[in-house]
Amino acid sequence: MSTMETENGAPEPLLRMRDIRKEFPGVKALDGVSLDVKQGTVHALMGENGAGKSTLMKVLSGVHPAGTYTGEISIDGQPRRFGDVTESERAGIAIIHQELALVPQLSVSENVLLGREESRFGIIDWGATHSRTRELLSRVGLDEDPTTSVSELSIGAQQLVEIAKALAKDVRLLILDEPTSALNEAESERLLKLLLELREQGMACILISHKLGEVMSVSDEVTILRDGRTIETIVVERSAQGEASIDESRVIRGMVGRDLDERYPERVGEIGAERFEVRGWTVDHPAQTGRRMVDGADLSLRSGEIVGMAGLMGAGRTEFAMSLFGRSYGRYISGELLRDGTTLSVDNVAKAIDSGIAYVPEDRKSLGLLLDDDIRHNTTLAGLRHISTRGILDQGLEEVEAQRMSERMQVRSHSTAQTVRTLSGGNQQKVVLGKWMFTRPELLILDEPTRGIDVGAKYEIYLIVRRLAAEGTSVLLISSELPELLGMCDRIYAMCEGRITGQVPRAEADQETLMKLMTRTGDQP
Repeated sequence: MSTMETENGAPEPLLRMRDIRKEFPGVKALDGVSLDVKQGTVHALMGENGAGKSTLMKVLSGVHPAGTYTGEISIDGQPRRFGDVTESERAGIAIIHQELALVPQLSVSENVLLGREESRFGIIDWGATHSRTRELLSRVGLDEDPTTSVSELSIGAQQLVEIAKALAKDVRLLILDEPTSALNEAESERLLKLLLELREQGMACILISHKLGEVMSVSDEVTILRDGRTIETIVVERSAQGEASIDESRVIRGMVGRDLDERYPERVGEIGAERFEVRGWTVDHPAQTGRRMVDGADLSLRSGEIVGMAGLMGAGRTEFAMSLFGRSYGRYISGELLRDGTTLSVDNVAKAIDSGIAYVPEDRKSLGLLLDDDIRHNTTLAGLRHISTRGILDQGLEEVEAQRMSERMQVRSHSTAQTVRTLSGGNQQKVVLGKWMFTRPELLILDEPTRGIDVGAKYEIYLIVRRLAAEGTSVLLISSELPELLGMCDRIYAMCEGRITGQVPRAEADQETLMKLMTRTGDQP
């Protein structure tokens, strides 16, 4: 452990990055970024999508090797140049990406100690390997059989397996990129508690997150990036009760370059007459006979109304939404979907689209986009009939419409020919929204539309949703963030165990009321 000191007598930071510059063709991703991380601290890295956070960490972890960027990196005061990930790992640096790097078909032990298995005479000693894995799992608080296949674990448990895998490499600096984006509340709390325990053990952690609450709860310092530059580093002071002194408004202002006086834009336009109604919607699990996922759900939406749907993980919200959208989930049992009092035939996705229904899925990367295709094709894919004549695609019209929709959604890109994979998360989400708005929907279903998106991009998404509602679109907004539902919705339904347990108008809604409905089973009053 280094005891080196700087010129003023302060301990030398474990990590020091100075004037890091990185360019891609036509894009200056990092423009002189500097970062210091002290040993035994949690250092948050915040900024909008595209600010340069992930690029900076890829430079540090050797994904972008020395020679592809300029600037200096030092560990314990010693200059370092990492040619690949292996070299950074030897220096005690490990990164856990948002998309986990586990092999689902292999066991926990095989993943945790991949390439580091305990062996005797060149033969893997599975007893010793499993024993070592148990020790590492114990450090991260995960009680799982090391022989269990990773595919059988929850996402939260898989995150802990990733951390155990990092600990097996004698990590000194652990980087976590949006580690709680796919976790429920209990799993998130468990992971954040682990970060504090690792900090007490002397480890340094860099936390990339868009969730201001969790950043404030665990961080010792916060560095804000904007447009590839370091804006400021804030030291988080805490009261005797552990409450952070940092001002969220200050962080938001640093991230987006302006004040967001209101986190949620004001409603505009009037709510019209009842437009859509769902009666007795019942759906079973697609593979497990008799397992009811949605049970007799009733719901209504008015023209220009934003209706929320709250529920804990596993409540059935996504299953409900997907089954409404052309029965793209589960085994339809019974129920009706009506528009203006007339029953709609929506037994496949094409019919749902023709009936004016659009669905923005929770997982935009696997269900919402063709990542290796360009913005133009992704935008027009669901509405080809609008740019075709007698079955022949008008490519000129396609480009015009894709450009128009990109401008309307405020997608930040070089052109509509840019590959979607190269866009930030917020801009990818805008492309998904544009794709479905191009179909001219009357009912827009949004499933976790701001997951993994920074606060500035969230506000832009909210503005788009508000504008669509003002134009008369009925919006069903599914979200795990209760403040988002309270800030955006006119009415909020709650689900528990596949049943809708109540609805609350915005004027009467608060988090406590919604939580009671979200935990009420069908047998409760």
